[in-house]
Amino acid sequence: MQDLRQRIVLIETEEMAAQPVSVLITGANRGLGLEMVKQMVEAPRPVTKLFACCRDPDGPRAEALQTLAKKNPNIISVVRLDATDLCSIKLCAQEVGSVVGTGGLNLLINNAGIMAKGTVQETSPEDMQHTFNTNVMGPMNMIKEFLPHLRDAVKASGMPGMSISKAAVVNISSLLGSMEALKQSYAFCPVVSYRISKAGLNMLTVCAAEELKKDEILFSLLHPGWVRTDMGGEEADIDAQESAEGMLSVMGSLTEKQNGAFLDYKGQSIPW
Repeated sequence: MQDLRQRIVLIETEEMAAQPVSVLITGANRGLGLEMVKQMVEAPRPVTKLFACCRDPDGPRAEALQTLAKKNPNIISVVRLDATDLCSIKLCAQEVGSVVGTGGLNLLINNAGIMAKGTVQETSPEDMQHTFNTNVMGPMNMIKEFLPHLRDAVKASGMPGMSISKAAVVNISSLLGSMEALKQSYAFCPVVSYRISKAGLNMLTVCAAEELKKDEILFSLLHPGWVRTDMGGEEADIDAQESAEGMLSVMGSLTEKQNGAFLDYKGQSIPW
């Protein structure tokens, strides 16, 4: 009986260790971002503090997020953030820092992204620039501005290794950013600017993983699957609930072995 109790305590301790204390999610007002917020606060052991970021917190597209925040006022903070605006990112980092203090930020999820349709011949310079600014420059500036808070989380954790309960950045990528898998999908889904931006995000992530491994900050890329959202469309394979549930489960299992890894929502490796 005592051995059984010890095993139960050990399991509970491991489960708690896999949970981040503080989380920030960009693009949290709809789709996958909103679903991740919902699942994080409704989990048996919810996060302690969740910063749900979007461009227009007071607008009609953020009503569902605001409703969720009102139900969980001690956990969710809705924060204004435009991931394409460095000043907005700096203000967000200051606001988050004033709340987390020396405890730092455990998990940064760069989820905000856009998709513009078009082949190489159809894609305009404006489409390419806007997509790159959102999908690559946004996450890069988020990493740079929130790095002090991630480092604080490492110091505060006192834990060995790497995990989302210590300090981690998870960038939401896509199979469409895979060069090896391109021939399988290009004919029916060219989306050139999106593909290029996600390939760039992948390189940014592995560069950050290599550069900051000495800081013990985990970096990983997740492909959410083809999801029925505004971006994915109604004909997609899975709904946001299944995708978010899978991704959160994968996030909880990440260690230094997956630093710089490109995985799908089931934890399977994606070819580069």
